[in-house]
Amino acid sequence: MKITLPDASTREYQRPLTVADIAADIGPGLAKATLGGDVNGTLVDASHQIKDDSTLRIITTKDPEGLEILRHSCAHLLAQAVKQLFPDAQVTIGPVIEDGFYYDFAYGPGFTEEDLDRIQETMEALAKKGSPVERLTMDREEAVTYFRELKEDYKAKIIEEIPDDEPLSLYRQGDFTDLCRGPHVPDISMLRAFKLIKLAGAYWRGDSNNEMLQRIYGTAWPDKKSLDEYLTRIAEAEKRDHRRIGKSLDLFHFQEEAPGMVFWHRDGWSLYTAVERYVRNLLAEYDYQEVHTPQMLDRSLWERSGHWDKFRDNMFTTHVDDRDYAIKPMNCPGHVQLFNQGLRSYRDLPIRIAEFGIVHRNEPSGTLHGLLRARRFTQDDAHVFCTEDQLQAEVSTLIELTYRMYKDFGFEDIEVALSTRPKQRVGEDALWDRAEDALARALEEKGIEYVVQPGEGAFYGPKHEFVLRDSIGRRWQCGTIQVDFSMPGRLDASYVTDDGSKQVPVMIHRAILGSLERFIGILIEDTEGKLPFWLAPIQAIILNITDRQQSFASETQKFLRKQGVRVETDLRNEKIGYKIRESTLRRIPFLLVVGDREVEEGSVAVRTRDGEDLGTVAIADVLEKCFLPNANARH
Repeated sequence: MKITLPDASTREYQRPLTVADIAADIGPGLAKATLGGDVNGTLVDASHQIKDDSTLRIITTKDPEGLEILRHSCAHLLAQAVKQLFPDAQVTIGPVIEDGFYYDFAYGPGFTEEDLDRIQETMEALAKKGSPVERLTMDREEAVTYFRELKEDYKAKIIEEIPDDEPLSLYRQGDFTDLCRGPHVPDISMLRAFKLIKLAGAYWRGDSNNEMLQRIYGTAWPDKKSLDEYLTRIAEAEKRDHRRIGKSLDLFHFQEEAPGMVFWHRDGWSLYTAVERYVRNLLAEYDYQEVHTPQMLDRSLWERSGHWDKFRDNMFTTHVDDRDYAIKPMNCPGHVQLFNQGLRSYRDLPIRIAEFGIVHRNEPSGTLHGLLRARRFTQDDAHVFCTEDQLQAEVSTLIELTYRMYKDFGFEDIEVALSTRPKQRVGEDALWDRAEDALARALEEKGIEYVVQPGEGAFYGPKHEFVLRDSIGRRWQCGTIQVDFSMPGRLDASYVTDDGSKQVPVMIHRAILGSLERFIGILIEDTEGKLPFWLAPIQAIILNITDRQQSFASETQKFLRKQGVRVETDLRNEKIGYKIRESTLRRIPFLLVVGDREVEEGSVAVRTRDGEDLGTVAIADVLEKCFLPNANARH
């Protein structure tokens, strides 16, 4: 039996061996670190026996798959601990998620925060004691009977829903057995760094018509150092939560009467319009036509575009005058209607159409998350209609625009992916070849590194995806540039070529910020609410020391407002130290203090929200000497 390793070296064995056996043959250090293996492209347990010539990659915590194995095994450890402490609790499902795992339980009384501590302690005790993890097989009826006898009705339901041709496996560790595909760690003693994070409610199968379950979230890492670093990041992220900051700065709120739909307050709307104004000005520079399309369109148009079949469950619909309508979940069909007005010539192309398009999507209530996941939001949406020959140049310009926009908002650490053709798609392969090549070359000519995501493109075309990394290292997927071979033809878009024939244009979908609401949420968390001067709702505040400076403070406010500064005054009869602290908590970039000396000199004493003293500056010079040099600074 010949085993080929990732470095192309081979090892020959005279008998079948497990992944763990081969790891031990390579070296004792690798044997100790082995969590599983990749055999001929399939993830397997370390106990998996290899009988034939195969390729093998040993999986450790250094591999992404190893971290998944670790976390999924931790989910089982959580379930084992819960069953020991709460025998009446029923286990349901426990998948791996980003940075951790969760497990859903059916437990009538519900868990408390104190219960989490007990469960954590039990998990630690079980892991310290250790127990081999064994993979079992059962036939379907036997497995259903087994779980029914244990009163684990949810597991029995899951088995009944698994297709007959799919293998059924169970994993046993100590006195706990769970249904699972695997793979798992060889022994639970390998689980050394984990932490339960929080409790939440969740519906069975994510359906609000089903019973409510108890969800326990946790995280797991290869070592305590990695765990501690993650917990520090989590604490920092909670401190930056845009919902908390939005409330403290009086920017926006949500309420039950409009779930997933934001109520913008004065200062929040000022921030929103500042972002919108910036985008609008930049798009004019890049020759976009700004338009506005209806909120509601007849069902027939959504059927022709393909959205009714593929997106129906996420659409809000209504019935008026014996006709079915949908409130738009996206803007593209409306933009094609604009393109279709009048006869288009190849000389007219490219045509760039942009809209601050308000859309509604019926997101599940359990997924709503402030500005980051809403039901009503505004896309900085645009569509470019061009010839195939113009495609690469247009994509190149879109990339330039994308990077420029992100940089202006303070994001320069950007990851890019090229998502290529999925199995189910429209259009000929030759067309996909040219589109994928155009997207790749546009990136390569700019020297932009990217990863390829095979099969992750939309059914109608390949796409670029842009991921931003914020000031604490979190990744946010924001912009996309997507080539569309389907919708223009579906909606009868065409232009007249130079030989008089009609041709369907290439359609490029692009959104750079994604949605204004979500991007503002990201901005708030990235800056911890300390927005740069040009975005801050209140850019400066004038604070008087005594009543004698009230008139001077008001005149200064009028002068700065005429220069376009968003400035307030705080003329309350309070101590200046108190007013400075309060303005600092409001994250106002500049604090302008006026006393008798400043009145006499026609100046202001300038401080930043972080306490930096910029000295006394003449009122006429404040804009040029203080505000403009720090317009983009995050202080």
